[in-house]
Amino acid sequence: MFWFLLIALVVVVAAVALVVVGGGDGPDRTATAGLADAPPDRTEAWLPPDRPVGRADLEALRLPVAVRGYRMAEVDDVLDRLGAELAERDARIAELEASLAGAQAAALGGPELFRGPGDGAGGAPGEAR
Repeated sequence: MFWFLLIALVVVVAAVALVVVGGGDGPDRTATAGLADAPPDRTEAWLPPDRPVGRADLEALRLPVAVRGYRMAEVDDVLDRLGAELAERDARIAELEASLAGAQAAALGGPELFRGPGDGAGGAPGEAR
């Protein structure tokens, strides 16, 4: 009797395992039973793709935690995005500062400010006109 119950238990466990795993998957067959595919355990850190990242976006950002801290791939993605945006902003700031400096120089001294000694209408001493 013991052996009969043991064999019956093994058969039931094997049947349940086959149902859960699903044996119908294949290239031309559809799954008739089994568990659905698990969603990826990596959730994307949300940053707005259509506009620059602002302070409120960074304050609202929550990176998912893994077993041993934060997921390196997600932190790398966020840092890459922030680095690219900071480089873009730095380039834009440099461009605006250069145009502002040029406008201020033109307003203060005009074109004579950029001429070296001997340039312009007077010419250098000893030069023929």
